[in-house]
Amino acid sequence: MEHRQHPRFPVRFRSSFSSANIVSGEGNLVDLSIRGCRILSATEVKAGTTLQLRVDMSGGQPPIQVTQAIVRWCRDRSFGLEFASLTPDEWARLQQVVKELELEPYQRAGSSDQAV
Repeated sequence: MEHRQHPRFPVRFRSSFSSANIVSGEGNLVDLSIRGCRILSATEVKAGTTLQLRVDMSGGQPPIQVTQAIVRWCRDRSFGLEFASLTPDEWARLQQVVKELELEPYQRAGSSDQAV
């Protein structure tokens, strides 16, 4: 059984990715952690490929740009990426998104308690 270092959160963000003349495509980012993600895409990628990733955030926020993400596995029209390099500003934005995802179930539970 695989044990993850960082929790993953189910999300649904549009994404696009590219690698210097090797591959480019679009997909849906469906699992997100502070160190990586899973993307559903019809575009085939190979494990070990380094990609640039753009994650379109909801709510009118600008996309998060991951300078380098390494493809760790590929199967059934999906692949896993490990985030290898982000600018400090993008890193801070990613941390904020994950922090909000961690708090989300508690905020929902807390707000329903207050409504009673």
